[in-house]
Amino acid sequence: MNIRDSEVISGLLRAMNYELITDSDTADVILFNTCSVRQHAEDKVWSEIGRISKRTTHDAQRTTKRPLIGVIGCMAQTYKDEIFKRAPVVDFVVGPSDIAKIPTIITELDNAQRSTHNALILERKIWETDGQARPEEIYRSGFYEDKNHAYVVISEGCSNFCSYCVVPYARGPLRNREYMDILDEIKLALEKGITTITLLGQNVNAYVDKDVSFVKLVELVNSVKGLKEFSFVTSHPKDTSIDLCKAMAKLDKLKKYLHLPVQSGSDKILKLMNRGYTKKDYLDLIENYRTIVKGGKLTTDIMVGFPSETEVDFKDVYDLVKRAQFDAAYIFKYSPRPHTQASQWPDDVTKEEKGRRHSMILDLQREISRNKGKRKKATQ
Repeated sequence: MNIRDSEVISGLLRAMNYELITDSDTADVILFNTCSVRQHAEDKVWSEIGRISKRTTHDAQRTTKRPLIGVIGCMAQTYKDEIFKRAPVVDFVVGPSDIAKIPTIITELDNAQRSTHNALILERKIWETDGQARPEEIYRSGFYEDKNHAYVVISEGCSNFCSYCVVPYARGPLRNREYMDILDEIKLALEKGITTITLLGQNVNAYVDKDVSFVKLVELVNSVKGLKEFSFVTSHPKDTSIDLCKAMAKLDKLKKYLHLPVQSGSDKILKLMNRGYTKKDYLDLIENYRTIVKGGKLTTDIMVGFPSETEVDFKDVYDLVKRAQFDAAYIFKYSPRPHTQASQWPDDVTKEEKGRRHSMILDLQREISRNKGKRKKATQ
């Protein structure tokens, strides 16, 4: 989602004659498009802001105009004015729903900076996510980093409130775009030479617009002339239906690939996570998927070290991975996220134990992937 947000912002600023560069030392505007899903991602942002802060402090002692600095995305919404306290060099903070305001914000602050000569003091503001859908025009900027592939957002936010997840707090509740707007954006992308599409949403298969379900939407996308291939991420197991599996089997342009985060294999932990399914539910679902979608690829996310996860719980996770035989798995160590229910519980699995469990699942998945690769070569 952040990749597409960055593209949208780049398109908006290009329309103002800004040029995208990679050297922050010569930039007029520096934007941090942030993620709050993992602590590690936040740590990297704070570190880079610190580096920029040292540079701008040095500039302020001279006569050069310092760059405008903005923090946008999930950290902006999660931490708000705390960002200003921790990083006084930041000029503005914009939540995910308000990225359309960035051109106006930059213009106002740039004018203020020019009028105050070096702008040692600027009025710093926060634009917060208000739960409203973004204006449609931001998706029509038509800027894509990849000349062949485009991300198309079909929904924003999430209303599941998994106990560990900051997304509902950082990006707001689930808001679905109108299906005709989605199709129009895809057609616009195709006119620019794009041939493949990825449909995006925090809970993509919960999509519904009037009488158009997610299954109906992928059928409509499949019928768009000129499109060669498309896929979607990220799916929630509780919203993954047999009808969706059947659609994946029959639609010729829809990639036979499903990313289906399981998070844990322990029923106790899954309940604490508020995931809405059991280990058996998940295993039954992926069995149906593989039966219906012949040769379909399956990947997942797994979290280890969740509060109160015992060795017995971890063995359930290990067992699920062995039985599921994923094509790939993204494995994470639990870290408390602001505002979430789980952040109020003791983070009682030690750092060392989280590391051990992470390594064990990683080694198991590597072995599974190696064996799958050997079998594939043997059949060629």
